[in-house]
Amino acid sequence: MPDRESAIARAQDIFDSGAFRARLDSLIAIPSTSQDPGHDADLRRYLEDGIGPWLDSLGFARAVHANPEDGFGPILTASRIEDPSLRTVLLYGHGDTVRGLEDQWAAGIAPWTVTERDGRWYGRGTADNKGQHAINLAALEAVMAERGGKLGFNVKLVLEMAEERGSRGLRDFVAAHREELAADTLIASDGPRVVPDLPTIATGTRGTFHFDLVVKLRDGGVHSGHWGGLTRDPAILLSHAVASIVDRHGRIAVRAWLPGETVPAEVRRVLEGCPVGGGGEAATVDPGWGEPGLSSAEKIYGWASFIVLAMTSGRPENPVNAVAPDARAHCQIRYTVDSDTDRFEPALRAHLDAQGLELVRIENAGIRMPASRTAPDHPWVRWTQASMERSLGRRVQVIPNSSGGLPGDVFVDHLGVPLVWIPHSYNGCKQHGPDEHVIPALVREGITAFAGIWWDLGEGGTP
Repeated sequence: MPDRESAIARAQDIFDSGAFRARLDSLIAIPSTSQDPGHDADLRRYLEDGIGPWLDSLGFARAVHANPEDGFGPILTASRIEDPSLRTVLLYGHGDTVRGLEDQWAAGIAPWTVTERDGRWYGRGTADNKGQHAINLAALEAVMAERGGKLGFNVKLVLEMAEERGSRGLRDFVAAHREELAADTLIASDGPRVVPDLPTIATGTRGTFHFDLVVKLRDGGVHSGHWGGLTRDPAILLSHAVASIVDRHGRIAVRAWLPGETVPAEVRRVLEGCPVGGGGEAATVDPGWGEPGLSSAEKIYGWASFIVLAMTSGRPENPVNAVAPDARAHCQIRYTVDSDTDRFEPALRAHLDAQGLELVRIENAGIRMPASRTAPDHPWVRWTQASMERSLGRRVQVIPNSSGGLPGDVFVDHLGVPLVWIPHSYNGCKQHGPDEHVIPALVREGITAFAGIWWDLGEGGTP
């Protein structure tokens, strides 16, 4: 008789036999970057030729739709309905990637090929997000095989190709296909675990709010000898603006951006004892940086952060002896659902004016990706946690939202589904940069955990 242990063993064999690695090779080989021009055909090819035949073999009915916004990648929907009376799970993923950055990868490693080195699988999209949604589909395949072609529940899938451009068009698309995509819960994978060796469930994501700080004083540069010390320097004014927003220890001075006087009590409870780390050589956890009195987990999962993503004045690559005419910084706030985004720009304007920095303009301010959160103690979250702990034989950490951004708000707002994000990567995976990779052991654990989840869904007893 089919059983849970055998289903998990089948899933593990997909990994151990090399079948999953071969599947991942074929997906990574499609250079489906949405950030480099000229790859529109690759975005569609990923859906039609990369994922499409796999979904066909699993019995999904699928369609590829044009994005509601011109110039952005297509969206695939697929469904496998065994019985409308059964529970329905919505899967989400994105097959687009950031730029390949081919010239910046380590020698012997290329973005569009999976290369194994030092216990890692390198390739663009291995972590973000091709490898992650492939793990979930591979586990689904194993459970179907164990149950003789059945699952015992229904599955729907949304796979977009514009996530790396802010998921443009997805909100309008989901709103227009609300009935088609109706489900009981969203279970999907993206982002990192809290630390590499601790399986994690996130029930939402932080949002991103972007703006430019601009100081423009004249049409061209003026001689630094004749005018230095007499005329305002835009770079110095801009530097004072940035320094007034956040101190040298990373504490945000614009307090209206924050979720309150401290981390909300329900968030603090779920983060108690939660570790943070695993950045490897790419980054470090600096204890003295950020809001004092908060744990590392509270800083990135329960608080806001301010980041200067880019900052220029003059031509750093070719400086001249002139006071530059202007300076610009592109800035970002990472925030949780507990913050009031309507106050972000007015509060910043009031803050700068109070510092005597009226010449510093705020431009292009707005949300790029809204924050989202399902209650960490939601029945679907606890059910999934119990399933994973049974399969993996160890604790699974629940966090109120991941530190990064994903379009979970779209599915909450238009479908009303609880969010269960189960990441298969870690903070040091170098996603968005050169040498992106996954750790094979985490991939195997992910397939194991999802095989258990898919099996348990077919057994009934769900929320």
